[in-house]
Amino acid sequence: MNAAYLIPALPLIGAIVLLFGGRRLREPLSGWLATIMAVGSFVATVIVWVSLLGKQASARSIDKNIFTWVPVNSLHVNAGLQLDPLSILWCLFVTGVGSLITLYSIGYMHGDPSFSRFFFLLNAFVFSMIVLVLADNYLFSFFGWEGVGFCSYGLIGFWFDRDTAAVAAKKAFVTNRVGDYGFMIALFLLFQHFGSFNYRDVLHSHLSGSFATGLALMLFLGAVGKSAQIPLYMWLPDAMEGPTPVSALIHAATMVTAGVYLVARSAPIIHFSSAAQWTISIIGAATALLAATIACNQNDIKRVLAYSTVSQLGYMFLGEGSGDYGAGIYHTVMHAFFKALLFLSAGAVIHALHDEQNMKRMGNLRRYLPITFPAFMIGFLALAAIPPFDGFWSKDAILAAAWHKSPALWAVGVLTAFLTAYYMTRQVVLVFFGQSRWFDHAKERGAAGDHHVYEAGGVPHEAPATMTVPLVILAAASVLGWLLDAPFGGLDFINKWLAPLFPPTVAPAFSVATGTKWLIGLVSVAFALAGLASGVAAWRRAVDRPRLEPAVLEHAWYIDEGVSRTVAGPLTRMANTFSFVIDGRLVDGLVRAVSGSFAASGRQLRRVQTGYVRNYALGISAGAVIILFYVSLRAGS
Repeated sequence: MNAAYLIPALPLIGAIVLLFGGRRLREPLSGWLATIMAVGSFVATVIVWVSLLGKQASARSIDKNIFTWVPVNSLHVNAGLQLDPLSILWCLFVTGVGSLITLYSIGYMHGDPSFSRFFFLLNAFVFSMIVLVLADNYLFSFFGWEGVGFCSYGLIGFWFDRDTAAVAAKKAFVTNRVGDYGFMIALFLLFQHFGSFNYRDVLHSHLSGSFATGLALMLFLGAVGKSAQIPLYMWLPDAMEGPTPVSALIHAATMVTAGVYLVARSAPIIHFSSAAQWTISIIGAATALLAATIACNQNDIKRVLAYSTVSQLGYMFLGEGSGDYGAGIYHTVMHAFFKALLFLSAGAVIHALHDEQNMKRMGNLRRYLPITFPAFMIGFLALAAIPPFDGFWSKDAILAAAWHKSPALWAVGVLTAFLTAYYMTRQVVLVFFGQSRWFDHAKERGAAGDHHVYEAGGVPHEAPATMTVPLVILAAASVLGWLLDAPFGGLDFINKWLAPLFPPTVAPAFSVATGTKWLIGLVSVAFALAGLASGVAAWRRAVDRPRLEPAVLEHAWYIDEGVSRTVAGPLTRMANTFSFVIDGRLVDGLVRAVSGSFAASGRQLRRVQTGYVRNYALGISAGAVIILFYVSLRAGS
């Protein structure tokens, strides 16, 4: 179990070395050091996981105290690790997928002048996520929570000389702070009620309905910010301004799953509040549907996948809000595989086309990218929930839980599955099939003076091995990963592994009759295939379909623009009023008036300080006469 200390220590050491010595290591040593540290953390996690497998279910939760972090009177908070099935499962895919993304980045970031800084941020990001997951108390977990936010700010705005990247980084940082207020209020409530932040003290207590509802909703508000749910989802698509490996890291296995982890960890609290459960499931379903509609009319290859991530996160919360935490986590793990695969494959496409991201300027790339194309296709089929790929099994489990919760929630989930298959088919057709539109555009760019394009007769090329090897591994995981929790043959490993951590209730998916589950599965497959067929029919011979590309979807229902205008308009004017009128004139004016009156009084009183002894003697005498006169009057009365 001493290997547990290496899980966070190795990426932390890598980050420190790269922070102070990255310029000396340079390229590619900085990238290889970061990769070795991430792989080492994954190996240490596997060792701990194997050791937990050999224990009884009741003994699979071990605390490892590192040091006392906050020793203040009655408040003692440890910087400690909690090794249990949930934290180790999360660490497995965080460090595993994170290692592949770090390796991929060596090839993708080749030639970047800030190569070492990028890998410092990657290692720091992985360390922060590990702390968030392994912490044995809410406060220490919040430390990792904020560390992830800080690193994501640096990674999204990595190319800060671009205005769009700088704005996107600030947008992500500010939006996440809104959710963090909810998490902080939850921390205050925990300390007020329990006098402790420790998971063992908090999660094994009985809570009243009203307090449980308030606490659960504040925790969920934190999750809404990190995991990009309505109304705090708008930062995630803009996070595409960072390098593609950042998109894969944030959108697949790490930052965006932090909210899913927080809800799963807090399941014993949410269990006491039906209102919180309904809130989580409704917001999850609404987010899944809203983001799926927006993805149907996006032309940036990464932006489509970004809205897809928002939609899939909604599915995860739908499963958790429906009471089947195992299904939500199952989909989280599967999503880490196929979404990382899709983002890294998209990065290989962008690399092959010299930073082109507009899908309508691509086409016919299947002939030139023999590794990237099948990898992307596997990720596409998994995300579209086509059996037997990963996404079908995990999404089917969530839909069964949603049916148990409410047929209306299930209907939203099925409609979202149709849209998912449709917009992903649109992406595949525009990128890999049809005419080679990229060549004409490349010639236009060359004529405009952009020399980083194809010369006459040149063609896109496959990425180097450091980029293709992770694609192959993730593709295999996207095909076979579902066996981690297969609904037959006793292979439901994830459910059995996590069962002791959740409230002792029957999982909704397993309470649905077998015949009903078969019907739900067939309906979901039918909708997914219908979406696929619709996408092929609509886009196989056309690049522009105005009727299928309404402006309202291109502009994401104008929600983001509406928020921006509100902030830039009424909220800015209100802030200016408070700043320049109320604060600048009223408050500051009152302060200046009070201080001015005292200053004027001081100037008047200063006149009596003449420096002449005779004047002071006269004043003393006059004062004595007044006192004697007053005393005589009092004595006479």
